Amino acid sequence: MKKNKVLHRAAPLLLGVGVVLLWQLICSGFNVSDFIFPSPLRIAEQSWEHRTLILGHAWHTFWVTMVGFAIAIVVGVLLGFLMGSSKLAYDAMYPLMTGFNALPKAAFVPILVVWFGIGIGPAILTAFLISFFPIMVNIATGLATLEPELEDVLRVLGAKRWDVLMKVGLPRSLPYFYGSLKVAITLAFVGTTVSEMTASNEGIGYLLISAGSSMQMGLAFSGLLAVGIMAMAMYELFSVVEKRTTAWAHRGSQNH
Repeated sequence: MKKNKVLHRAAPLLLGVGVVLLWQLICSGFNVSDFIFPSPLRIAEQSWEHRTLILGHAWHTFWVTMVGFAIAIVVGVLLGFLMGSSKLAYDAMYPLMTGFNALPKAAFVPILVVWFGIGIGPAILTAFLISFFPIMVNIATGLATLEPELEDVLRVLGAKRWDVLMKVGLPRSLPYFYGSLKVAITLAFVGTTVSEMTASNEGIGYLLISAGSSMQMGLAFSGLLAVGIMAMAMYELFSVVEKRTTAWAHRGSQNH
């Protein structure tokens, strides 16, 4: 049992090391130019050489993403609660929200620039627009799929609709909520980076454009690596919080 747990925990690290080694072997074996496809060693060199620059841009991207993501959580939870607690609201809003979610968020960036100018405004709003939908849908699903039999029993015991939603519906929706956070945070970083590529003079997105224009592909990959590390760190944070607060929902998976 302990060996299985250790193996499951080490699996992502082992897979990552394997991919990096294969990547390095391909670049070295086929003598791939760093301009075309930099090797992991070259990316590591560029990351260390420009560490101060990368950290500065990464911090800017991080806090901007967190602001947009925080707004997405508030709006997503409120809309999800409204949709999940009312069938009329669910039927009226869900098709419209689905259609809105299908729109490419990168197309909003020029419009946001006209409205708010170049800077953090478009980046925050792009992160929000691209990440609130999974949160809203999962909260609404968790509330709307409450078992009718359970609701009937609670009604018989004297519980009102509000009591059912607050004392049963919301706790039951927590696994859906945390699942949506882990998806939404990765989307939020995508939204911020895309916006920074066209509407900012700071952040990883701006760094990618600058590195590409100066033919520093190793630096560009270093920027991508920084975004990936930040997204994985936040994903793991939500996973830890999820396990600590909703252990009851994962009992069946603890033996695997």
